[in-house]
Amino acid sequence: MNTQNRNDLEKKFQELKNLINESDIEADDELAILEEKIRSMSKAEAVWKKVELARHPERPYAMDYITRIFNGFFELHGDRAYGDDPAIIGGIAFLDSRPVTIIANQKGRTLKENVYRNHGMANPEGYRKALRLAKEAEKFKRPVITFIDTSGAYPGIESEERGIGEAIARNLCDFSQLLTPVICIIIGEGGSGGALGLGVGDKVYMLENAIYSVISPEGCASILLRDASKAKDAAAMLRIISGDLLDFKVINGIIPEPPGGAHTDPDGTAKTIKNILVKDLDDICARKPEVLVRYRNQKIRKIGHWRET
Repeated sequence: MNTQNRNDLEKKFQELKNLINESDIEADDELAILEEKIRSMSKAEAVWKKVELARHPERPYAMDYITRIFNGFFELHGDRAYGDDPAIIGGIAFLDSRPVTIIANQKGRTLKENVYRNHGMANPEGYRKALRLAKEAEKFKRPVITFIDTSGAYPGIESEERGIGEAIARNLCDFSQLLTPVICIIIGEGGSGGALGLGVGDKVYMLENAIYSVISPEGCASILLRDASKAKDAAAMLRIISGDLLDFKVINGIIPEPPGGAHTDPDGTAKTIKNILVKDLDDICARKPEVLVRYRNQKIRKIGHWRET
């Protein structure tokens, strides 16, 4: 439903409400149900707009931010077991004068690039490369910064044969115990285990129009709602936008974007991200690694806890 249609519906609802009030008809319950349906439709439209912005073809990808935020990025390759995975990039750079390790999902702009990057969907060797670089950062006491932007890990047969589930699970375990600061930023799509494999850190942020979910809206609509065309409704039900994730305390904060999305001002968005990174690293790098691990694990264990009264 577009904005004009929604406005027309809300106008007609108000006219119906006025007519009922003037006629002294008892229909409060029916009006409340109808009003809730209109509100749900409006929310679904708002959530879907963020989904579209998260997937916008001109939205900055990881390398767009890396080149704007860091100096002297030197990429490292390979997992030392199978090969290199271009869907995940990693290396060493300087944040001002501070050496850091960067690990990120990387999508492609053109068809050729997307084939090479596998649309940002990593194979097991990508996550094993990420863990190798994180362990190296731990050894040399460099903080780790991850940029997350993937619809999910690659679900192909070869990926399963090489142990994609085990690779992600090991990253979850080892990143949670990493004796060096870790900051994660979801810059576009944060899809399922593919995002979780790079998403365990002391601080986890989302860009304002990024999304983070256990499944895509289309997948949820097909499986649970039995209708792929209901992806907008599924997106609202999944609570995948930054505001919801902050309410659930899955993330630590929301990074604002310029009006229209990050692609309208990549330089400004990169500057905002850099300011947050500098501020946080000044804080958490001063703490003992053992303290970081303890609080990191406490934060992870609190996710998903509910108390009913």
